[in-house]
Amino acid sequence: MEKKKCLECNNDVLGRIDKKFCSDYCRNSYNNKVNKDSKNLIRNINNRLRKNYKILTELNTSGKTKVTRTKLYDKGFDFQFFTSIYKTKTGNTYFYIYNEGYLALENELFLLISRN
Repeated sequence: MEKKKCLECNNDVLGRIDKKFCSDYCRNSYNNKVNKDSKNLIRNINNRLRKNYKILTELNTSGKTKVTRTKLYDKGFDFQFFTSIYKTKTGNTYFYIYNEGYLALENELFLLISRN
């Protein structure tokens, strides 16, 4: 009978017939290498969302605040990253990052709101 080799370290695999790795360490190491690119993308997006959320919570201490676009940009806010959109019956579009949201007003102003 032919011995199976570990996909990560090429050592002999003992145990079940369908086993592919010699240890949990090799299994984790192999899967981390395989999923590296997709995990980096997700990590970068989550970091961007976390930063946007932090900026909104720092600027919106009262639950409803008006700020300028430049103030948001100066803090590093990225308008491309948000978690949801809410459109009102009147046609206003709120962009949310979890429970913190913003609405574009006129003259480069934004209304920051908190949804409990």
